[in-house]
Amino acid sequence: MRLNPFGGPRRTERANAVVTGAGSGIGRAFATELARRGGRVVCADIDLDRAIETAHQITVSGGTALEVECDVRAVEQVEDLADTAEDWFGEPPAVVINNAGIGRGGEVIGEAPLEQWHQVLDVNLWGVVHGCHVFAPRLRAVGRGAIVNTASAAAFGTAPRMGAYNVSKAGVLALSETLSAELAGTGVTVTALCPTAVRTDILRDASIADPTTARLGDAMLRWTGRSPDTIARTTLDAVDHGRLYVVPQVEAKLIWQSKRLLPTPYTQVAGLLERLMR
Repeated sequence: MRLNPFGGPRRTERANAVVTGAGSGIGRAFATELARRGGRVVCADIDLDRAIETAHQITVSGGTALEVECDVRAVEQVEDLADTAEDWFGEPPAVVINNAGIGRGGEVIGEAPLEQWHQVLDVNLWGVVHGCHVFAPRLRAVGRGAIVNTASAAAFGTAPRMGAYNVSKAGVLALSETLSAELAGTGVTVTALCPTAVRTDILRDASIADPTTARLGDAMLRWTGRSPDTIARTTLDAVDHGRLYVVPQVEAKLIWQSKRLLPTPYTQVAGLLERLMR
């Protein structure tokens, strides 16, 4: 077993893990990488068929996985997920990855329908809130574990015409920071993943009302997109080192630093560039 820098076993090695949104994209990559590291994985997704596909991929590769249907918008279903996982593992999970999310955007604030705000916040923010609310006390009670919340560089990049998505991911980042402080000294760590473009189906599945915004998203995937497998490995390695933030791409780091050093010019330039591209 590999050791972490503090001399103990790596948290993600042979870890019993729960992954939401495991039916595709980053969630599937997390599930398969955790299985590759020797762990048993509960693959949860709102689409049971996709969860079954992920679990099947793991089992045919020699791993151990269980598929579970779960709509993270419903806290009762997240509680059922936690109970199912604990029964299957015989103990609380060692790693919980709150990853389920959707993409929406293309309209400015005031024109984007409130229904879109509710859809995005219900999944992207409340889904993670539910995951933390249900699993954090269980991990705290046993004094060990790791929680990973999938946020986004959108949490601090705040591109125009992505208001609901930006707000949902900023909320996930603040939630992760708060939970990390509350769990300090308990043996449970929190990690927030903040990537830019990742080659997943989120844009294909997303509802982007504005064609220009959709084209820009496609261009980012082509120019800077990284594979979900790479993102998963990088994030799990960061969990092993006890890191709070994972900002895996160069452009994400540039955005992170620019926003903090020059916040007002950053937002003004971002808005002007977006209008010039139309």
